[in-house]
Amino acid sequence: MSLSDSACKNAHKHAKATTGKAFTLFDDKGLHLLIKPLKDSWAKWWRIKYRFNGKDCLLSLGTYPEISLQQAREQRDIICKQIAGGINPSENRKAVKSSKADSAVNSLEVIAREWGQKKIDTWDDKNNRSKRMLERNIFPWLGASP
Repeated sequence: MSLSDSACKNAHKHAKATTGKAFTLFDDKGLHLLIKPLKDSWAKWWRIKYRFNGKDCLLSLGTYPEISLQQAREQRDIICKQIAGGINPSENRKAVKSSKADSAVNSLEVIAREWGQKKIDTWDDKNNRSKRMLERNIFPWLGASP
């Protein structure tokens, strides 16, 4: 049986009335909402369980209500398409994260600041004005580009 938004919203009330322990509400195709008690509140995490190459895998999709039921289902559908295409969603997520980190290290702003640190001893007032100009006019728009 599929979840409803009201069931997700009121899940912690059910938990208080029963055991006060962590529990799971299941949706379709491996999507579920894990509800855990914290000190003064309840935390709700979207997760999806799937099998890839004969191995059970678990992937977190975010927290409720930041990720709505509809958004969690959309992410689940994307993950199902990746699995059908022979892509491990967990490995794909790691690769994307690594790629973003690599591009951040090689960004225009990082390289320009490294170069500036090497040349700072020989700089005069004109170079300092150029640095401020870069910080105000170039880095906000092009600083993150590789």
